[in-house]
Amino acid sequence: QVQLVESGGGLVQAGGSLRLSCAASGGTFSSYIMGWFRQAPGKEREFVAMVSWSGGRTYYADSVQDRFTILRDNAANTMYLQMNSLTPEDTAVYYCAASEYTGSLYRRLQMHEYEHWGQGTQVTVSS
Repeated sequence: QVQLVESGGGLVQAGGSLRLSCAASGGTFSSYIMGWFRQAPGKEREFVAMVSWSGGRTYYADSVQDRFTILRDNAANTMYLQMNSLTPEDTAVYYCAASEYTGSLYRRLQMHEYEHWGQGTQVTVSS
């Protein structure tokens, strides 16, 4: 039902910033837990950040804590990932994901709990 499209990826120098967007169509955007994942070459897909239905609760991977900010604009059906102080370790394909989870949210969701995924956007950080 819901379709997700990432944008905003590209090439940036170390220390720079990028802002990724995830545009959702179909479904009811505000009913989804939203998250960002990334996958670097030769590595497993990993969790980056998650935001609750109205943006009140967020979780971040330790590797991006204090550098990345996840937020959502339900009126615009869009989720964002503001990435600052980028390093080559952040180079990966970044994926937007949506979860239909409706229970209590006192933990971050596991990858398998996200039912809907975008196609990904490449982020490359040069040294």
